[in-house]
Amino acid sequence: MFKPTVHVAIGLLFHQGKVLVGWRNADQHQGNKYEFPGGKVEQGETPEQACRREIFEEVGIGIQKWHIFDVIHHVYDDVEVYLHLFHAHVPIKYLSDIQKPWTWYYREKLLELNFPKANQIIIERLHWKHTIQISADLTQLNQLADDRLLYWRTESTLISMQDFQHFTDPQLKSLILNVELWMQLDEALQKKIGAVQFKQHQILALHNKQLPIGIRCIASCHDAVSLQWAHKIGCDAVFLSPVQVTESHPETPALGWEQFHELAKSCDIPVFALGGLKPQDLLLAQRYLAYGVAGIRGFESH
Repeated sequence: MFKPTVHVAIGLLFHQGKVLVGWRNADQHQGNKYEFPGGKVEQGETPEQACRREIFEEVGIGIQKWHIFDVIHHVYDDVEVYLHLFHAHVPIKYLSDIQKPWTWYYREKLLELNFPKANQIIIERLHWKHTIQISADLTQLNQLADDRLLYWRTESTLISMQDFQHFTDPQLKSLILNVELWMQLDEALQKKIGAVQFKQHQILALHNKQLPIGIRCIASCHDAVSLQWAHKIGCDAVFLSPVQVTESHPETPALGWEQFHELAKSCDIPVFALGGLKPQDLLLAQRYLAYGVAGIRGFESH
């Protein structure tokens, strides 16, 4: 049976850890469900132009700078849909212009809302687990707790496909790899990895629209300049360190919680506190606007 094909532009709008969400009326396709703002790509316009137009018409704000988030293909019973996803940060000056009934939701709350099936991939990418274990031992994936991710921080500059062949797809989805290692994988395996990490010098060397598309990108930042740059070019999240003096780098000055707070409050994406922390520090870190915590030694026995 012939199914019409529809191209839709969707805008993911972020502000201080929250995402803008609306409600789809019963008379609309996939009605009585939550939705992200957006609409059909009209003839003669690009998906990004459609996103800019739809956000102005539906939400009431004119966001000019957008980052490519992903392109998702989904087949419903009655229609074939291509979702062209973009994301942007909403400055404080625009908040009062946002029309009703658009509402800000924390990322965890998105898991409880009833979205169309095609949106589930978006929800999964927006929601991060709150603890990240850092280890040079890739086999830690085998005993990784369900509530955390593993960042494989290795000195190796070369890897092979065999390093990953014994892990399941859900395990690989919990893995974070540095971009130089991730680029050595074939495309099929790249898509299975949970996130790509950029060291501070790697992220500062990038420009807008140079991040890989369709996978979460997390940057390691140690100061305001790198944090603002990671935020500006469209990273999904950041490590911000060191919060406290660490055994591995005792000579590196610590940010301390007050400076961490000052940096984190300017960021609309998840910020993971790193440096001398343990999983038990999560609630403390969240009081200083961290999304989650990451660590090495303090995470090994948990």
